[in-house]
Parts: sequence; C-alpha cells; structure tokens
Amino acid sequence: MVLSLARGANYSHHWTTAMAAASFSPSSLSQNFKPPPSISRFRQTSSNFRVFCSQTSADENPARLGFLGLGIMGSPMALNLIKAGCDVTVWNRTKSKCDPLIDLGAKYKPSPAEVAASCDITFAMLADPESAMVVACGDDGAASGMSAGKGYVDISTVDGPTSKLINGQIKETGALFLEAPVSGSKKPAEDGQLIFLTAGDKSLYDKVALYLDIMGKSRFYLGDVGNGAAMKLVVNMIMGSMMTSFAEGLLLSEKVGLDPSVVVEVISQGAISAPMFSLKGPSMVQSKYPTAFPLKHQQKDMRLALGLAESVSQSTPIAAAANELYKVAKSHGLSDHDFSAVIEALKVKLKD
Repeated sequence: MVLSLARGANYSHHWTTAMAAASFSPSSLSQNFKPPPSISRFRQTSSNFRVFCSQTSADENPARLGFLGLGIMGSPMALNLIKAGCDVTVWNRTKSKCDPLIDLGAKYKPSPAEVAASCDITFAMLADPESAMVVACGDDGAASGMSAGKGYVDISTVDGPTSKLINGQIKETGALFLEAPVSGSKKPAEDGQLIFLTAGDKSLYDKVALYLDIMGKSRFYLGDVGNGAAMKLVVNMIMGSMMTSFAEGLLLSEKVGLDPSVVVEVISQGAISAPMFSLKGPSMVQSKYPTAFPLKHQQKDMRLALGLAESVSQSTPIAAAANELYKVAKSHGLSDHDFSAVIEALKVKLKD
C-alpha cells in the first residue's frame, strides 16, 4: 500500500498541524458523533450481480474511474473493476505494482492529482491515516485534480478526524466525498465479497453504488462523514479482541493436553462459531500465518479504536489488553504477517 508521495515529506508538517487543529474533547465528539436517524443497507446476492453484469456494460456507464493504492487490498479491488469492463486509471507509489493491471487494460498516471484530473470518480485505498492525508491532500495529491462534478471515495481505514479533514479538502474543490472503509481482507477483496461502510455525500453514494457492488457483497450508508470510519473501527476492535481470545484458547488447550485442531472443530459447530475462527484456526495450529490482513494494520486499527473510545469516555479494557499483545507481536518482527500471528506474542509471554 501507499506510504507517501514522492514529495509527501513536504506535507507532513501541514498534516501534523491540521491534525492538531482537529483535536477534540470527549464532550465535543459526543455532541458531534450522533447515529444517523436511519441506516441504508443493501445486500447483493449472486443473482443480483449476474443481472448487473448482463445488463450493464462499460459503454452504458462510461464513468472514468481512478484507483489510488494497489496494496494487498487495493490491487484485487481495482482488478475486479477492470474485469467488469470499467475504464480504470491507476497509481501507486511503487509503479511496478501497477504493471499487472496495466497489462490487463488499466491506464496509468504518475501522480494522484493526474489520476483525479483524468477521472470522474477516484477511489483510494491507503495504509493508514497519514498516507490517506498525503495522497488526498499533499503535493500532487488527489485534491489538486478534483473539481465540481467529480467524486472522491476513500476506502482507507482512518479515524474520524482524518476523514473529516480529507472531506473538507475535497469539498473545497467543489467535488463530492464519500468515506467507504471495508470489512473484509484479501480473499473477500479478490472474490468481490467486501462489506462497504459508507458515509458522506448521498448523491455520490448513489452514483458509485454499482461499482461498490462489483467489489463487494453488501453496502451500508451511515449518514455523516465520520460514521463510516467509526463503524469500521468498532468492527475491527471487536475482531482484534476476538482473535486474541481465540489464540489464548488454542494455547491453553494444547497446554492441558487437548488437540487444538479439535478445539477449532468444536467451536465451528457451536454458538460461538465464526468464519474467522474456521479460516484462521488450522493455520494457527501449524504456526503459519499467510497474510490476509497484516498484523500492523490490525494494531493500527486497535489504536485508533481506543482513541475513539477515549474521546467519548467509554471504557474498553479488553480491547486495550488485546492491543498490548499486538504491540508485542510487532516488536518481535511480525508486523507484515497475518494478524493471527498475535498468538506468537502469547507464546513469548509463556516463555518469559
């Protein structure tokens, strides 16, 4: 994923200043962060998608799409748009990551600004809040290429204040903004089975819905900018805490002489069954962690979720404890492994 623009360092001071200006107190957030009166939800079935594909072509929907950030998630998402016949222009800090998509028909521009200028709708999937800010608002950032009639859809997982800052910069150009973080990892991205948690300009949501349906299985419209970011952080906080508890259970079972593989099977048939446990469990038992969602990103999301909780004075002791384990795992060189590698942090503690 994109970490910075070539000239992004020039923007770091402005980003830091902007974030400081966006700091908020618990009372201010509790006033501003209000659930929308209604939540719009759409579930895409396989038959819906077949109808869409058979009745809609690139000629009937000629919107030019941009895609910024071709990491573990962005690349398969952009690929699905290309496969569906969309006109896609790509950019990534490391240009070589664009080459496979260019070979399949994507266009390329050397900066986010040029992508945005040449496209009607620009999607961005970046690694963290700072990257999202730099790519959107830094030198040669997407905002420099935005204008009235265009739309910017930020799929990155960021905190609410960052999303609102990007929204403000995009709106100043006359363009529309939608935050749309996703629930799902590498395999759902490849299979077009992501869940979009959107908030922002409803007209842009309606316009990009057909593209979200190519990349995902369902979408939620949550109202004002910040709600999508908050929903994603809540979901990932729960996911991260579940994984640490699951890891504890696997290690405990082995310690008392049980077969952890059987534990995974038992869980899969009970009330606490979860796809994550069935998917990750067998590999964890073998101490293998093929990366679907990097551990460093899970820890980042835990940190942001804890910050959100602090801002509204909500106690989250379980998530806080889980976050410490992810930090231990990072300190042992597991940042780029799958987040299920957090189990190694518990093994380290057992050895200490």
